[in-house]
Amino acid sequence: MGLFDKKFCDICGDKIGLMGNRKLEDGNMCKNCAALLSPFMTDRRRTTQDDIKDHLAYREANKAEVAALNVTRTLGDRTKVMLDEDNRKFIVTSSNRWQGENPDVISFSQVTGCMTDIHETKTEIKMKDREGKEVSYVPPRYKLEYDYYVIINVNSPWFSEIKLQVNRNRMERGSIDYRECDRLANELKRALTQVRQEARDKTLAVNAPKVAQTCLNCGATTIPDARGCCEFCGGVV
Repeated sequence: MGLFDKKFCDICGDKIGLMGNRKLEDGNMCKNCAALLSPFMTDRRRTTQDDIKDHLAYREANKAEVAALNVTRTLGDRTKVMLDEDNRKFIVTSSNRWQGENPDVISFSQVTGCMTDIHETKTEIKMKDREGKEVSYVPPRYKLEYDYYVIINVNSPWFSEIKLQVNRNRMERGSIDYRECDRLANELKRALTQVRQEARDKTLAVNAPKVAQTCLNCGATTIPDARGCCEFCGGVV
């Protein structure tokens, strides 16, 4: 098969246009199918056709999750973490029209960790000599600027982390913008850590073995039902 032979998408079957091929571990995919993948999926080249099809089925089902999302709290500026605290789910998006973007809906219980990641950019500051040429100071001087990220670790079959940038522009350490990013990052960490723990505590409580208790209403020894009521008289234990 020649370099410029026509290729067909192994996912949808359509012909792949020039510069439109996206390689898979065992085949090819068109750019239209690739656009349907989760933006957090980073190992497409090492993913098989069957796994891609499973992933696209998950992405299609995710649309119903997006439609049912009831955002009760929003954190962030450039990229937002939008929480549905009633249904214990959240999305991460930079779109103002997120309902049509199909952002991945993630359960609080899927969060396994949250940390900050600060990137430093070092740029040399130079001066001009008598001839107008740029030359280094002795010793060299540098301008240090920073980008501020939050990494959310998640338990998902399709990706293991979500990395979101907090700042809009590079900042100097100690600046007002830097302090605001630091505050926002810590707020995100606290919120996600809290909801993760609450979700896990709820799961543990649901799965905890039932213990027999004495009903204060009728005196019977009973195992409370799901509502915490006596199985004999219906009173609250």
